[in-house]
Amino acid sequence: MTEEMKRRDAILRGVRVLDGAMATELEFMGARLDGPLWSAQVLEDAPEKVVAVHRAYIEAGADCVTTASYQVSRMGYAEIGVGAERADAALLKAVRLARAAASEFPLRRVVVAASLGPYGAALHNGAEYHGNYDCTFADLVEFHRERIAVLAGDPDESSTPDLLAFETLPSLEEAQAIGEALAAWPELATWFSFTCKDEQHVAHGELLRECAAAVARLPQTVAIGVNCTQPALMPGLIAELRAASNKPIVVYPNSGEGWNPAARSWTGTSAAARFGGMAADWYADGAQIVGGCCRTRPAHIRQVTETVKRR
Repeated sequence: MTEEMKRRDAILRGVRVLDGAMATELEFMGARLDGPLWSAQVLEDAPEKVVAVHRAYIEAGADCVTTASYQVSRMGYAEIGVGAERADAALLKAVRLARAAASEFPLRRVVVAASLGPYGAALHNGAEYHGNYDCTFADLVEFHRERIAVLAGDPDESSTPDLLAFETLPSLEEAQAIGEALAAWPELATWFSFTCKDEQHVAHGELLRECAAAVARLPQTVAIGVNCTQPALMPGLIAELRAASNKPIVVYPNSGEGWNPAARSWTGTSAAARFGGMAADWYADGAQIVGGCCRTRPAHIRQVTETVKRR
């Protein structure tokens, strides 16, 4: 094993608790998220709220925080008439804000993962939940390559994440496109996290097992997981991930509430204590890292942390 491989493998050593939803907590703080940039708009308007969200999750026990850059891309910024330089600067700013929050906890090791949403997230029409994009494979490669180049090329350590987190991936094709985009940077550390529609298939329809096996072969991959998916599906999906590779498994499902697209509102309830109880099962099933996605808050992550302590 090379020194580079040892360094990558060590990034997630001891990391057990991931943070929860960035956008959900920003909304509770009164941030406006109704524009095409979603939570990325807060990077421009109220960066102190982003730091406050990171701080809240670290206080709740998170060993790893994801940056507020899920929606940031040159394509998305161009749609609102903003140049590529501004989009690139937002990516780096998101990392700096996460680093600033982590620096407030000098006795803690906090891993910073740069959140990179799928192509569909930039379309802000829900396309990441089916993956039926009107674009070419080359378009997908370029979309992801642009952001990788920014995060891999900045010499300032305060703007350099520990790893890249490709999140809410709906299809095998997009994962393969990211793999091609990463080829120029074999030294990077990344995780791939898919959104799934049942206990075996990603949103577009491919087997999660097939997707996981494909990305496990990439030298950059340090973990593989599932996010933005109903928590009830986690046991089956963890089993699929375990069957596909020996990579560490990260799961960060939604709270369990459902989204009503007609009413544009959330339905149902989610008890943080119940989320923590389910997390105990996910760890037992083989997940190394557990966190939360949509509608989870610091209370949910605190319960996950308590689960880890009891284990």
